[in-house]
Amino acid sequence: MKNIVYLGFLFLFSCGNNKQVNQTGGGAVAEEFLKEVVTAKVESKLLQKEFTLTGKVVADPDKTISYSALVSGIIVKSYFSLGDRVNKGQTMLDIRSAELSGLQSELTIAQRNLQSVQALFESGMATEREVVEARSTYEKLQADLALYGENKGNGIFSITAPMSGYAIEKYGIAGSTVSGGSDPLFSIADLSTVWVIANIYAGNLQFVHEGQEVEITSTAYPKEVFKGKINFISQVFDPDDKTLKARIVLPNAGLKLKPEMSVVVKLLNESNAEMATIPSNAVIFDNNRYFVVIGAKDFKIREIVPFDQNNGVTYVSEGLKPGEEVVIKNQLLIYKHLEPGF
Repeated sequence: MKNIVYLGFLFLFSCGNNKQVNQTGGGAVAEEFLKEVVTAKVESKLLQKEFTLTGKVVADPDKTISYSALVSGIIVKSYFSLGDRVNKGQTMLDIRSAELSGLQSELTIAQRNLQSVQALFESGMATEREVVEARSTYEKLQADLALYGENKGNGIFSITAPMSGYAIEKYGIAGSTVSGGSDPLFSIADLSTVWVIANIYAGNLQFVHEGQEVEITSTAYPKEVFKGKINFISQVFDPDDKTLKARIVLPNAGLKLKPEMSVVVKLLNESNAEMATIPSNAVIFDNNRYFVVIGAKDFKIREIVPFDQNNGVTYVSEGLKPGEEVVIKNQLLIYKHLEPGF
C-alpha cells in the first residue's frame, strides 16, 4: 500500500510510487461518512510573511537618571537594594570623603567670618561691601557642597534620589571605595514606559520597517501578548552580535516588563499580492506533490502549488479559486478512496 501524509505546508515526506490523479472525475461518499467530513472555503488574502526576532526589555533612557560620585571617598552606608522603589529626596548612600572634609572646614571658617563681619558692620567697623563679599564666599561654599549631597559633617555627605522610580542598577556596598567621575553608583528609572530592543539580522532587514506592528511575548507571561510598533531602526550594525537594533516603546502600567527581560518579537510582513488561502491541515503531500480534496458531497482531488505558509494558513499560487471548498477533516480517507489504483 502507498504511503500518504497530510500536513502543514513544507513538512517533507517521500512516497515510493508515482500516481496519476484524476483532476476532473468525482466520487460520491456514503451519507454516514459525510457527517464526519468538515470543509472550509478557499479565501483570498494578502500574502503575509511571519518573522520572529529576539529582543530584550530596557529602561527608557529618557526616564532614567544615573548618579556618579563627584569626589573620591568610601561608602559608609547604603540605604537601598537593587529593584527597590525609591522616592525623590530619599537617602541612597552615605559617603566619607577627605576632599569634602576640607570643604566643610572652609565652610565653617567662611560662616564664622561672615558672622564676624556682620558684627563689625553693625558696630560701624566694617563696610557693607565687606559683608556682601563674606556672604558671597559663604554661599558659594554652601552651593559647592550641595553638589555633592547633603552635608552631615565630619567629611560625610548623603546622596539622595534625584527622582522617584526603581533602582535598576547598584554598584558598591558599605566599605567600597569610589572615585570622582567614575561609573555610576546607582541608576533610577521610571518604568511606566519601557523600550524593547529587537535584533535584526541582515537577511531579515528587507522585511522590517519603521511603523510596523509587532507582537511581543515572553516566557514569563506565555499567554499574554504585548502589542506595539517599531518606531526606530538603527543604521549601524552592532559590532558584537552583527545586528541592527529596532526600538519599540511600550506602556508598562502593570510593571510586567522588567529591564533585561528576554522577549520574542513577532512581526508580519504584508505584501500587495493576493493569493488563495486554505487551512494548512487541508494539504496532502504525496510523492513530492501537493493535493487537496475539494467539494462538499461530490469530491475531487486537485493538485495545487503552495507558495508559503504562515500561522496555520497555506498560500496557494495555483490550483484553487476563492469560494471553492476544501476538506479539512477525513480528507485522507476520501483521497485514498478516489485515488486511481485503489
